[in-house]
Amino acid sequence: MKSSKPSFDKRPDPRAQQFLALNRDRLAELITFVDFAEGFTLGFIEINFPPDGEVLIEALKTHPDCQEIQFEVLDFSERENLRFLRDEIVKILPTIKCDSEKKLVLIIWGLAKSIGVFGEYPPILQDLNFVRDAYKTSVPHPLLFVLPDGAITRLAKFAPDFWAWKSGVFLFATPETTREEARIQTLDCDNPVGSSSKPESQERIDLLERLLMEYQPSGRPCPPENRSTCATILQQLGAAYLSRYQAAKAEEYLNEALKLAQRLNNPSLTAEVYQDLGRVYYRLRQFSEAISAHETALKQFEETGNRLRVAASLFYLGNVYLELREFQRADSYYQQCLEIKQELGLSYGKVYHKLGNIALKQRQFEGAVQYYQKALKIFEDARDFHNAADEYHQLGMVAFEQRQFEGAVQYYQKALKIFEDAGDLYNAANQYHQLGMVAQEQQQFEEAVRYYHKVLKILEDAGDFYNAVLIYHNLGNVALKQRQFAEAVQYYQRALKILEDRGDFYNAALVYHHLGNVALKQQQFEEAVRYYQKALKILEDGEDFYNAALIYHNLGMVAEEKRQFEEAVKYYQKALKIKADAGDLYRAAFDYHHLGNVTLKQRQFEEAVRYYQTSLKIFKDAGDFYKAGYPTRGLENILQELGEHQFKALWKEVTGEEISEELYSEIVRVNGD
Repeated sequence: MKSSKPSFDKRPDPRAQQFLALNRDRLAELITFVDFAEGFTLGFIEINFPPDGEVLIEALKTHPDCQEIQFEVLDFSERENLRFLRDEIVKILPTIKCDSEKKLVLIIWGLAKSIGVFGEYPPILQDLNFVRDAYKTSVPHPLLFVLPDGAITRLAKFAPDFWAWKSGVFLFATPETTREEARIQTLDCDNPVGSSSKPESQERIDLLERLLMEYQPSGRPCPPENRSTCATILQQLGAAYLSRYQAAKAEEYLNEALKLAQRLNNPSLTAEVYQDLGRVYYRLRQFSEAISAHETALKQFEETGNRLRVAASLFYLGNVYLELREFQRADSYYQQCLEIKQELGLSYGKVYHKLGNIALKQRQFEGAVQYYQKALKIFEDARDFHNAADEYHQLGMVAFEQRQFEGAVQYYQKALKIFEDAGDLYNAANQYHQLGMVAQEQQQFEEAVRYYHKVLKILEDAGDFYNAVLIYHNLGNVALKQRQFAEAVQYYQRALKILEDRGDFYNAALVYHHLGNVALKQQQFEEAVRYYQKALKILEDGEDFYNAALIYHNLGMVAEEKRQFEEAVKYYQKALKIKADAGDLYRAAFDYHHLGNVTLKQRQFEEAVRYYQTSLKIFKDAGDFYKAGYPTRGLENILQELGEHQFKALWKEVTGEEISEELYSEIVRVNGD
């Protein structure tokens, strides 16, 4: 092959001109390598930014010294969890139309996602080591791997046997214009990470990761002059991954950011990182760590006099205690946050929103509505219709909990119109979801499925597969209600795979719970218990005893179905105690109802009346007359067994009062219905 230096001065693209001028010698070395490479040969090209890689590939294809070479790019950039690279290459090779007069060189592109940034032994690298000898015969062509700095470092570390076969490593420098463009789209962007309710785009995360490699090459300490920039990039990466519900990845980046911030002795940045770590631990349900991180951030913000961030830390602490159902402490933090925001003249609608959530969780519907209406007025007065839509949504939730479905739909439709008018389909999806929930509750299953599929398309188009889990879960619930068991299992398994792939075993527990429900409906009791016990272990390991009560209740249902009444009573009593200790008498009412069912089956009528009467009172006090029908039917069964005279006498003996004519009529009417 002739050797001559091409002229790139006439190229119209300034980026290409700068890249090729900067890397003229490296390109010449790569062309020489390709010229001499025969059969299976490995070359690694380090390029941090894909646009520069595209320029390089075009330069190779058009270079006069490469006219006898056929370059084929195998793009795996959409395969985030690729494991068996050789198998994929072997599948693609027969589809390539080879020019018999040219040497075939394969350019392997887009493996960075599969190789990853953190963690031990990526599966793709494990496989590269394991099958390396097979490449000689199955892929008899030169391979050029185009990878960023971090991916090459991990490949050398985790696939040392494969790496040992390399014949050349070519490090291409990044032009200043490329670096500046990346900064403009990330660090210097008008829309900082976390400013949108949508998950951060993977493209922006990729830019941040590649920018980090520029300022801190892998395997080397961060240069002192770059520490501040690297700490900021690491913090933004943590916040970005948190927005995508990848809390474990977020934690890794934020811990690195924290080390640099502390080394820089930068209290403001350190406090910001602690605050983000608090949000990460909250998502991971590590509530003690979340509280500690937020309290540290709060103290540092107070010391630096940053009242705005003090308010944010108080708000986040309120969120943690709300999740822990420690409502008084949550209220205290929100009230402190409210005072500061009012003092600073800042909008405090979101604080009222959270106070409404406290009331809603306690089924204090009037209080919830008052707070949501206050928040709504603040947002509407400020013409902040996006946040106003969130309040309409919450008002719809209140109506939904009260089974006022027509009112719920009206509120959801109001919120939906705001989002649709703004072209915000992502947030509109939440309203479609709730409209599906209303239809599901009204047994309008086809309508519910239509809404859920609409949501699913929006989420998948946005690349938000994590939140699609909830929709798969609800589609499974609809199928279960229609006794379409195989379809229900398929939906639950889809949800489970996404959660387990993300390492979100906490939410996976709730899917195991529903898989147990499918087995229970099919009278597959051992299978049901197996799923419930899986869910129970995850919840108890995470010290979420409140939701563990739900599993104890269902284990009680299995025992009840098997007529193991003593065991059923133990499980229901265990669930009942947890809910009562948490102050949630409404949920405890379901356990009282089932205890009534068990004691009725044992013909312990006095105990059954006591349990049914307690359940009935709780449901009525909560204004849920629909659910009050459950214990009322149980009382009707006792009435049928004993007759009117004996039933009324038993009621007086248990409650100390005569049964009211109104209640007696309700019990009799159940039979008529």
